[in-house]
Amino acid sequence: MAFKLNNPPYTVDNTPIYNIDMEDGVMGKANNNGSIVLNKDMDPNKCEEVIAHEKIHLEQMKRGDLDYDDKYVYWKGKKYSRADMQEGAKNLPWEAEAYKRA
Repeated sequence: MAFKLNNPPYTVDNTPIYNIDMEDGVMGKANNNGSIVLNKDMDPNKCEEVIAHEKIHLEQMKRGDLDYDDKYVYWKGKKYSRADMQEGAKNLPWEAEAYKRA
């Protein structure tokens, strides 16, 4: 007979993380499917920091605050044109939270 722990003393993180070719200056990206991609040419010493940052974006998506498509980023009901923004800029509200918490 087995028993179930209501609150196990460990955590499991099954976030898929892939290393791919990415454009210059981009270190990572959180995807709508729950995965994270990292720039394969990134300094290995930066990986943990970038993963922590991108996991904040995954949390933002899970709670419904953040979404995006090819043309727009949607943050708490407001639509931001990707053509009119500097992606990853620290002053964007979703980035400000990720930089602060990661």
